[in-house]
Amino acid sequence: VSFLRVLSPLWSSSMSQYDLTYTIGSFMDRHLVFPLLEFVQTRKIYPENELLEAKLTLLNKTYMLDYVVTIHKQLHGASEGTAEMAQHRVAVVSKLRELQAACSPLLKIIEDAALLKQIIGAKQFTLAYLQANHEVTPSTVESLYTYAKMQFECGNYSTAASYLMYYRALSTDNERLYCAQWGKLAAEILSQNWETALEELLKLKDFIDSASGAPNRFGYVASAVPAAVSTPLGLLQQRSWLIHWSLFVFFNHPNGRNGIIDMLFQDRYMNAIQTACPHILRYLTTAVITNKRRRNVLKDLVKVLQQESYTYKDPITEFLEMLCVSFDFEGAQEKLRQCEELLTNDFFLVACLDEFIENARLFIFETYCRIHQRIDIPMLASKLNMDQEHAERWIVNLIRNARLDAKIDSANNQVVMGAQYPSVYQLVIEKTKGLSFRSNVLASNLSNPGQIAGGQGQQRHPRRPRTDAPSPADDQAQKEVTSSA
Repeated sequence: VSFLRVLSPLWSSSMSQYDLTYTIGSFMDRHLVFPLLEFVQTRKIYPENELLEAKLTLLNKTYMLDYVVTIHKQLHGASEGTAEMAQHRVAVVSKLRELQAACSPLLKIIEDAALLKQIIGAKQFTLAYLQANHEVTPSTVESLYTYAKMQFECGNYSTAASYLMYYRALSTDNERLYCAQWGKLAAEILSQNWETALEELLKLKDFIDSASGAPNRFGYVASAVPAAVSTPLGLLQQRSWLIHWSLFVFFNHPNGRNGIIDMLFQDRYMNAIQTACPHILRYLTTAVITNKRRRNVLKDLVKVLQQESYTYKDPITEFLEMLCVSFDFEGAQEKLRQCEELLTNDFFLVACLDEFIENARLFIFETYCRIHQRIDIPMLASKLNMDQEHAERWIVNLIRNARLDAKIDSANNQVVMGAQYPSVYQLVIEKTKGLSFRSNVLASNLSNPGQIAGGQGQQRHPRRPRTDAPSPADDQAQKEVTSSA
């Protein structure tokens, strides 16, 4: 992340202390960092020259030469260093042509749509068939991997994604297949193909999780993951990277808010967050607040926020803590103002600014109504950071649309709440929460009696028969006495 160290927070910007560009960038490929720098540049959080220097340092190790020349001219003038860049461009073009020639037998098939459709339709897109009929060798397949990677470095993300897809169908090199999975995900993200990116994200997640040794829905097993990744530290690093890359997908896909909640509340990913990247709690908190149907995870989220408050906190996490733990409505109101500025300057969250503010106000209103029976509208308007007329109209619409048991007392300018009792169905759900999991554990223990006592594989001694147990004759006599009585 040396290309990010040149950034020094602009002292006049109050939001620079909450900017996560440097922190998130350390978990991402340099091509994924570039959109973050582009966004930060529009927000004027850092000096212009420092951002251009960071971009130049970022791009120097890629093959996006035209863009490098443009930024270099903005920083150093029109002529300085252009001769070296021209020589570098010649070397890159020569390397591209060399790789293109090395994998030309395979490229001819890929670029011939009719032939490719015919081979795939006949289920003959295999290395054995192509080697026998089209002069495609294992070295040709590996050259395609290198060529796809170079296309990616040149910024041709769609082309790279296409080549990597065919490479995965032919290659048997597990380590390169794993790297190709990461490359395919990055290429789909940068091409903004969110549906395909979500599929690749789930495949990569299963790739990583398969290190436990169990096959999964995509058929990957532990042998498909490089040995260095299968260690506890390697898995922690890979999951941390996956969490950060997933932000692009989850905050652009239509169903992404549900996806990020489902993924990050899994124990292995929550452990990764608490160990390596607690700043991700900002995005998880935002997803929960903006998703009314997933408020069932709110209690668990608040517990995590309290546990991690000593390592990370920002206005979004503090807003939820003040509202759900300390019931500090004045503090929550102040944090909501800061949240608005923070969301405006966050690359991933700026699109859900209006939705967050609306749901946060609703959250304040619901929490306040749970502990009060009569609420003064002017006071409530101040807590919602709204003028009185707008607040009254907002409350009326909320009562009508959400079917709240409440009414407006126009004479006293108050909201009168009806008696609210917990739903019987919700109580049953809370009482039986996790019952299925506990039942499965119990059934598993019963099916393996040797593991019940401490899990050491020791078999329990069979229970000895009672010496004073009644015999069948005694049972028959007892029945006769009972019937006669």
